[in-house]
Amino acid sequence: MATDMSPSTPARPLRAKLGYREYCCFPDDGWRHEIIDGDHVMTPAPSTSHQTVSKRLQHQLYMQVELAGLGLVFNAPVDVQLTEHDIVQPDLVVVLKDRTRMITPTKINGVPDLVVEILSPSTAATDTTLKKQLYERTGVAEYWIADPDNQRLECYRLSDGAYRLELQTDPVTTLSGGLSIRLADIW
Repeated sequence: MATDMSPSTPARPLRAKLGYREYCCFPDDGWRHEIIDGDHVMTPAPSTSHQTVSKRLQHQLYMQVELAGLGLVFNAPVDVQLTEHDIVQPDLVVVLKDRTRMITPTKINGVPDLVVEILSPSTAATDTTLKKQLYERTGVAEYWIADPDNQRLECYRLSDGAYRLELQTDPVTTLSGGLSIRLADIW
C-alpha cells in the first residue's frame, strides 16, 4: 500500500476579487470605501486640517486647470475606476481636456492625469505605499502626496513606468509646466 508522506493542508476556497458591482453595494456610512486589487479598504472621514489643505489645493487646481480650459478637477468623493478591481476615491483628481471621454455620469473610468492624496493619520500608510504603488502600476502620470503636518508636498512623476520624486520647489510646477502652485497658498 502506497502512502503519501507529505503533510496535508486543508483546501482554501479562492476568494473572488471585488469589482465595481460590489463597490456600488457599499453603504453610505461616512467611511471612505475603496477597492484596491480586489480587496475592500475602508478609512474614516478626513480631519479638518486635511479638508483645509484639500480645499486650498482644489482652489488652485480649479483656477489654473478648469478656468484656463485645460481640463476638469474633481474632489472626493468621486469614484475613479483604474482597472476592473481597482476603484478608489482620491482626494483630488485632474483629467486634462484631451482625455475627458473617460468621465461618465457616475465615475471616472480610466487613469487620470494627476491624483492627489492628502495624508491623515488613518490614511498615511495606505497613501504612501499601497496607493502610490497602485497609481504607479496603473500609469497615473503625476501623483502628489500632501502632508499637512509637515507642510510638505511630494510630487511623483511617472518616467519609464516608475515614479520619480521631484525635488520640492516653491512654487511647485507640474503638468508639464502648465501649473504653478505656491506652497504658501496651501499651508
